Amino acid sequence: MGHAGAAAAAVRYLRSAPAPRHVEPLPRPDLRCVRADERAPVEPGEFRRVLGHFATGVTVITAPAAEGEPGPAGFACQSFSSLSLEPPLVCFLVGRTSTTWPRIARAGVFCVNVLATGQGDLCRAFAASGTDKFAGVAYDAAPASGSPRLSGTAAWIDCTVQAVHTGGDHLIVVGRVDALGADGGGDPLLFHRGRFGRLGA
Repeated sequence: MGHAGAAAAAVRYLRSAPAPRHVEPLPRPDLRCVRADERAPVEPGEFRRVLGHFATGVTVITAPAAEGEPGPAGFACQSFSSLSLEPPLVCFLVGRTSTTWPRIARAGVFCVNVLATGQGDLCRAFAASGTDKFAGVAYDAAPASGSPRLSGTAAWIDCTVQAVHTGGDHLIVVGRVDALGADGGGDPLLFHRGRFGRLGA
């Protein structure tokens, strides 16, 4: 079946399962592109440093509480992109060891909240682990999925999980866009070389 087929089958199963099931985060894969006695072609720290020169927007991916869950789920995500116009698809990347992703997978839907300038603290809150990320956060329900739609964002995209593919130590999650909007939240929050920034004139 292959990784992509297996992942797509898993998503279909999660959607059709009559009751929520506990999903363990996938173990970190043992990925090798060189032999044990060879030098790795790219040192991880240098990879991170160089790729940090690519400026990105910042999003928070949210999902409603699946049955049996204590509350909604969410995490900060830089790796988000539009994917297709016809049909309208977007995608985001999430670490295979993420403890938030299984909760989003069980929900089968998600909302991409594009953070606006001035929402750096909100990003930091959703990047933290082991905390109530929604404490004191204003939001309403996105119209199609019911996922938390955070207040004051630059834009939001309401989605259904379409497919999940493996990509090294991350998963590539493809979402079908069901609703979206840009409600005047201002310029987007940017992230570049480890710091938040904003658009210049």
